[in-house]
Amino acid sequence: MKALTTPSKLTLAAAALVGAAAAFFAVPGFVHGSPEVGPRAVAPRGALAPDELANIAVFKKASPSVVHITSIGVERDLFSFNVQEVPRGTGTGVVWDDGGHIVTNFHVIQDGNGARVTLADQSSYDATLVGAFPDRDLAVLHIDAPRAKLPPIAIGSSRDLLVGQRVYAIGNPFGLDQTLTTGIVSALNREIDSFNARTIRGVIQTDAAINPGNSGGPLLDSAGRLIGLNTQIASPSGASAGIGFAIPVDEINRIVPRLIRDGRFVRPTIGVSAGPPGLQQALSLPAGVVVVQVTPGSPAARAGLQPFRRGVRGEIIGGDVITAIDGTPVTDLDDMLNQFEHRQPGDTVRLTVWRGGQTRQLSVMLSGPRS
Repeated sequence: MKALTTPSKLTLAAAALVGAAAAFFAVPGFVHGSPEVGPRAVAPRGALAPDELANIAVFKKASPSVVHITSIGVERDLFSFNVQEVPRGTGTGVVWDDGGHIVTNFHVIQDGNGARVTLADQSSYDATLVGAFPDRDLAVLHIDAPRAKLPPIAIGSSRDLLVGQRVYAIGNPFGLDQTLTTGIVSALNREIDSFNARTIRGVIQTDAAINPGNSGGPLLDSAGRLIGLNTQIASPSGASAGIGFAIPVDEINRIVPRLIRDGRFVRPTIGVSAGPPGLQQALSLPAGVVVVQVTPGSPAARAGLQPFRRGVRGEIIGGDVITAIDGTPVTDLDDMLNQFEHRQPGDTVRLTVWRGGQTRQLSVMLSGPRS
C-alpha cells in the first residue's frame, strides 16, 4: 500500500476542520445541549414600595413646571463678519405664573445676550429679561407661551424646614432634561457668597445630587412644593459631592414679585457710606457700620448722623457707628443691607448709634435709591 504524501495529509486535515465547522453551525444542540434557547420568563414584580410611589408622585406633579434654559451669546464670524447666535451655557428654571414669568439663577443668564426657554413638552420660546437681583442670584425671564403650557410651580415655605426632611431636586444636569435626584435637608441657615461678593444668608444645604445644569432648578419638599432654588455646590471636582445649596423660597417669594413689578429690586437706603474693616480695628470701634460719608439731604443727614472725617491737621474726627436696626445687631455693611432688603422706601426704622462711647436711638425714614 502506498504511503500518504505530505500534501495528502494536509488535505485530510482541512476537510476535518470544514466538517467540524459545519457541525458547529448546523447542529446547535451539539454545542449548547438544546436545539432551541428563548428568553427567560419574567418574574412578577409586585407593587411599588410606598417611597417609590412618593418619588413618582412628586416628579409627576412638579416636572411640568420645570424648564430648560439656554443662555444665548452673539458672535461675529472672523471671515464673513456675519453675526450668529451661539449657546453660552444651560441651566434650569421654574414656571412662576401662567403669565409667562420664569424664575432662575442670575448666573445662568448673566454671560448671554439672550435666553431660550424649553418647556416640559419640548416647545421652545425666546425669553426676555424682566429683572435681576445678583445679590441673591435671582433673575426673572418672560416668554410668550400659551397659559395652558405654563403650570405654575407650587410654592411652599422655608421658615419651618427641619434638618432630615426629604427633598427632591429636578433639573437639567449636563444638558440632560428633567432629571430627578433625592436627598434630605442636610443643614439650615448656611451662608454662601453670591456672584457679586454679597453674602446670601439662610441658605438650605442638601445632599440631593446637584450638578452643572441644575442651577435655577427647584428644590422640593415631599409634597412637591418649591422650598428653594438650587444655586451652588461645594466640590473640588466641579461635580456633585453631596453638598449643594439652595436659596430659600421665602427669599424668592419676597424678591420675585418686586422684580416683576419694578424690573429690579429696589433696596431702600438712608444715604451713608461705610468705612473699611481696617478703620474699625485701628480706632477700636464697636462692631457695626462705621459711617464715613453722609449724603446731603438724605434721611441720615436729616436725622443728624455724623461721619468719621479728617480735620485740617489730618487728625481723625469721631463720627457715628450704627450698631443695630430695630434692636437687631448689625456687624457690618452687609448686615445693614440685608436688614434694609426686608423693608420698603417710606418705612421708618430705629437706629442704635454709637458715638464717642455714648449710645442713642434715632428714628429714620428709609428712602428710595435716588431720594
